[in-house]
Amino acid sequence: MATTAQARRGAATGPKEYLFHWEGKDKTGRIVRGEIRATAESVVQATLRRQGVMSTKVKKQKMSRGHKITEKDIALFTRQLATMMRSGVPLLQAFDIGIKGSSNPSLARLLNEIRTDVETGSSLSQAFSRHPLYFDKLFCNLVAAGEQAGILDNLLERLATYKEKILAIKSKIKSALFYPIAVVVVAALVIAVMMLFVIPEFKNVFTSFGADLPAPTLIVIAMSDFFVEWWYLIFGIIIGTVLTISYLYKRSPKMQNLVDRVVLQLPVIGDIIRKATVARWARTLSTMFAAGVPLVEALDSVGGASGNHVYLMATKQIQTDVSTGTSLTVAMQSANVFPTMVVQMVSIGEESGQLDSMLSKVADFYEQEVDDAVAGLSTLLEPIIMVFLGTVIGGLVVAMYLPIFKLGAVV
Repeated sequence: MATTAQARRGAATGPKEYLFHWEGKDKTGRIVRGEIRATAESVVQATLRRQGVMSTKVKKQKMSRGHKITEKDIALFTRQLATMMRSGVPLLQAFDIGIKGSSNPSLARLLNEIRTDVETGSSLSQAFSRHPLYFDKLFCNLVAAGEQAGILDNLLERLATYKEKILAIKSKIKSALFYPIAVVVVAALVIAVMMLFVIPEFKNVFTSFGADLPAPTLIVIAMSDFFVEWWYLIFGIIIGTVLTISYLYKRSPKMQNLVDRVVLQLPVIGDIIRKATVARWARTLSTMFAAGVPLVEALDSVGGASGNHVYLMATKQIQTDVSTGTSLTVAMQSANVFPTMVVQMVSIGEESGQLDSMLSKVADFYEQEVDDAVAGLSTLLEPIIMVFLGTVIGGLVVAMYLPIFKLGAVV
């Protein structure tokens, strides 16, 4: 998170860049055209000279903001790049195809910058590492390993598969959380409307009766009076609490640890998130270890990729233990955050020399567990939510109609 924040600050304080369309002649006299992002026309001219191009026209273009670059965009580009390189398409040409085929102007500009860096002598991993908002340390490390070993197409294929699986499991977690959160939000809005507008109208009607009201009705009216008088304070506290927790979560490791630990203890949802976290952890370590990245170095990227601060801190401790000679199995046991089955599979992988394969099987197993849990979540939550809505909203309605029922009985 700190890396992301620093990158954003760096992008905000750096010199403003523009998109330039250029035309010129290469060393053979052939007319060539292209686009480049730079701070000024003079920078474009200098860049083209380094590339052996004699520019004849350089024109600044109006840059559309485009859409936000998402993880799905990066995963799709990685898959396209892997496919093209496996088919024998040269790297720069593959980038040209990706730029022209992108429907997102922001992504096209990003790819054009990376292409320019590669064309001017940077390695692909170095070019990616200049954009940490979109290509994390894990991505860059795997690309660097592929370049060094001469198996870049294989590593890009692994990266594409890894990103697709991580995106799939994130999507399942979002779908699991969406239903209960949506119901709670709608219920809160309904209760707020009733407290602010509906119940005060009932109160005016009941006042005209001049009769004693039942205790439940008096309690609800008192709650409504408090809500009407202090609604700005109530909403302020709720919004302020959410914003404060969000702010502290981004900047305080202690708050991250507290929130993530609480989330893991939630009934039903916590179990799904734990399984998804273990799946991401195992998938990331399997991908990096299979690429030939040393275990200690691989663990440096694994914790952050897990998406949970509890597992991030546990991974740091595991990395420290492994670096001092402790086996991965013993270090994971000491961390006390991994299920017994995971530790046993890792132990078998270490003994057989097939750690990457065993970790991949662990990831497959827990991804399937998440699939099954999410599929059954709506069935499990439906009766709980119905009881919740019936108790809260139904209770308010009944409390308001009790005096009318009594009046009808008297008549």
